Formats: sequence, C-alpha cells, structure tokens
Amino acid sequence: MRKTPLLKPLPAAFFKKDTLELARALLGCLLVKETEEGTAAGFIVETEAYMGALDRAAHSYGNRRTKRTEIMYHSPGHVYTYQMHTHCLVNVVSGREGTPEAILIRAVEPFIGTELMFARRKVKEAKQLTNGPGKLAKALGITMEDYGHVFYERPLFIAEGYEPEQIETGPRIGIDNTGEAKHYPYRFWIKENRYVSRRT
Repeated sequence: MRKTPLLKPLPAAFFKKDTLELARALLGCLLVKETEEGTAAGFIVETEAYMGALDRAAHSYGNRRTKRTEIMYHSPGHVYTYQMHTHCLVNVVSGREGTPEAILIRAVEPFIGTELMFARRKVKEAKQLTNGPGKLAKALGITMEDYGHVFYERPLFIAEGYEPEQIETGPRIGIDNTGEAKHYPYRFWIKENRYVSRRT
C-alpha cells in the first residue's frame, strides 16, 4: 500500500548518482509543477537515459555544446527542457558537472490536479493525459521557461513517491537514426503500469 507522499522537493544530493542508476531511482518519484492555475503532479513511471558524449542518441553527442544543450553541462538535478515539433519535453540533468548526460521523463501516472490536466490536454481518457513526454509536460504545465531551474526547488520539483515492485528495461524510442545507440537498453519503466508510453 502506498503512503501519501509529501510535496517536498528531494535534496540536491538525491540527483548525484550514476545516470543509469538515477534513471531507475526516478521511477515512482513524484513530478510536481506549481502554477497560478494550481498544482499538478504525477508519479514517474518511465524514463530514458542519454549518456552524453559517447551516446549517438544524446543531444550532447561528441560533446556538442550549443545554447540548447548548455544546461546539460551543469550539475545534476538541473531542468533541461527542449522543443520537439510543437511539444516541450522535460529532462533531468545527470552525471557529474561537465559531463553532459540527462534523463528524459517519458511518462507519469496522474496523482494531483487531474481536472487541471484534462483542461490542458482536452482528452477523454485519463490514460491519454500523461503517457508520453510531450503529453505529460502539457498536462503538468511544464514549459520552456522551466529550462535551467533545478528539480530540488519549487515550482517544478521532484518529491519522494513510492518504491516500484518491478522495473523493466529496453531500448529507447524514436531514435532510429543513431546506429548502435538505438539498441542500448537505457529505457526504464514500471512493469504493467497503464501510463507507460510503450510496453516493449
């Protein structure tokens, strides 16, 4: 049985883990965004790790350093948002400072502010609210303005949640043109959670 989580940011020390370890540790944690409209939050149920300079799927592959990727070189726990088509995607900067690694939050399970999420997303089924990285950002009110903030301070933060019973791993999604990197098992998800974007 899950205990009711405290809406309190985890400390900066929580993010000082190996990137693959952190990608697993984030599962079950609560992603929270406070806005003038209200608070929306969901349990993280799916993540993808991007391993920096040697990972052809990472924005920072080859130590690429641009205005967009600059935040990836900062200390772990920073917010890396970027635009893909019309969607905003949110990542947790990971790895040591100067090592440009990050973890994409791919899906969350709605927990607080579901009515607000429906107002933002205009969908009929709860499952459709947050079962993808662009969907969850819109539902929670995460925008490009969150870029460069930190997940251990309000208004966008990660709080303690619950310990998943089983975690599954597999290849990342939507990175077909990245050679061998498309096969790396760097995607993690909570087994049988209905909000995971893809099961395999």
